[in-house]
Amino acid sequence: MNWFRLTVLTAVLAITGMPGPARADGFHWTQYVPGGIEARAITDKPDCPTATIDGAPATMAKRSDPGPNYPMLVCALPLPLAAKAVMVDGFPLPLPVRRPNRILLIGDTGCRLKDRFVQACNDSALWPFQVGADVASLLRPDLVIHVGDFHYRETACPAGNVGCAGSPFGDTWAVWRADFFAPARLLLETAPWIFVRGNHEECDRGGIGWARTLDPYPFNPQEGVDGCLKTAAPFAADIGGVTVAVMDTATADENKANEQQAALYREQFKSIANLAPTGIVWLAFHRVIWSTDGTVIPEKSGGDNKTLALAANGNIPANVQLTLNGHQHKFEVDAYEEDIPVAIISGHGGDLLSPQAPTNPVGLVVNGMHIKAGFAKPRTFGFSMLERTQDAAPGQWTITDYDTQGQPLGRCRIEGRSVNCGN
Repeated sequence: MNWFRLTVLTAVLAITGMPGPARADGFHWTQYVPGGIEARAITDKPDCPTATIDGAPATMAKRSDPGPNYPMLVCALPLPLAAKAVMVDGFPLPLPVRRPNRILLIGDTGCRLKDRFVQACNDSALWPFQVGADVASLLRPDLVIHVGDFHYRETACPAGNVGCAGSPFGDTWAVWRADFFAPARLLLETAPWIFVRGNHEECDRGGIGWARTLDPYPFNPQEGVDGCLKTAAPFAADIGGVTVAVMDTATADENKANEQQAALYREQFKSIANLAPTGIVWLAFHRVIWSTDGTVIPEKSGGDNKTLALAANGNIPANVQLTLNGHQHKFEVDAYEEDIPVAIISGHGGDLLSPQAPTNPVGLVVNGMHIKAGFAKPRTFGFSMLERTQDAAPGQWTITDYDTQGQPLGRCRIEGRSVNCGN
């Protein structure tokens, strides 16, 4: 208990207020990309920052030059897997560990400003992403997986609303800095990241900022919409005994089965067998397939993805153990009577929470799939952590849900495609 109180106190002292004026004041992080690991940096200077790999000078390349609404430079540097120490602009970067045993899941983190949906972005109790991210950094994860939806400030704060007064809006660096980079600074400096694209990173929403900063693929401003492309191909990240296969489901039609989209996603699900033919696989993608946020009938249905369900039917390889998702603003673990992966939904990082998400998913039938075991903690902001012991088999993990103060709210043991949540 004393350690817990000290952790929270330290996190609170680290929080100096909500993000300030929009300027690129130096952000540095490490992320998985197709084929390996990459260091990235954002700077308001004309040249990329200096870098070293194991003490030897290394040159960061310009990823994206300043452009309309993005008055900053983004730089990138591929890293050898054997690198032991990497410095960027004098700051040490976190590097992958051989066998990560503490994997943080967080998602749907930005502050909602969209027409009549107005969140108090200036109030850390009502938009607690930075609080949760700072506390999570003190839990010392080996890896962070963000399951999508970073950018939420799409329309102006209503006049006279002190809760969001002064907030930027639109697909701009000011919004990306306020919604993600500034509040996530400590967590970015704590561990390597895997970034998943959400529907808020579609090209007509926050996709230009995504393409410039976090997209794992190279940036080309001459392609797509100012460099923002449609659905990307999956890629695999080897995290030591587990392969995380990242899919881009940002545009998958939720309410009806879109046959044209399903054909694309069907091939992507099939391709996982080539990306990771052996060993345990986790599929990380934003939109949920067989879980519900109660948007149609409270506590029962709605929010599941009809297009992805059509595409996934019979096409998810047998070695896929988990799907890691966001999109529904809740925490939930679902295991099924059918032989499909366990779903972990960790979409409670900061945006307005799903008001009618189930309090207990067990017994629900979602688009033909029967939830036989699981756990839910809706209507509570937080993050979750996948953990394993040093001697655990590859398919044995524990998932714990935490509130933004670091208080554990529930825990499930995972073995293969089964869970035991003590209920």
